[in-house]
Amino acid sequence: MPRLPLSAASVLLLVLSGCATRAGFESRLAPYVGRSEGELVAALGVPVRVYQAGSRRFLQYERRKVVGEALGGWGWAGGYNVQTYSCDVTFEVADNVVHGFTSRGNDCVAPEI
Repeated sequence: MPRLPLSAASVLLLVLSGCATRAGFESRLAPYVGRSEGELVAALGVPVRVYQAGSRRFLQYERRKVVGEALGGWGWAGGYNVQTYSCDVTFEVADNVVHGFTSRGNDCVAPEI
């Protein structure tokens, strides 16, 4: 299978991700609200950070990726274009039940279901 040039692959990625939205992302996380903390961790893995505030716990998950492509010719001649994508999601847990979540970042998107 022939490899696509990086710029063509980047365009293809943008076209395919055009259907991904914040609403789609939130609809994928919404089913965790009402579940136990144990079910959340079993499904998403161990959070990168946990914060206790009184009777409430906040579990934070992070996703980071860096995408780069050479500009013009061989890279060394034209430089590089680097884009960082991130998404942080924090779930609020009280009485061992997930009560809600917040998200921030430029990559908190997913295809709508």
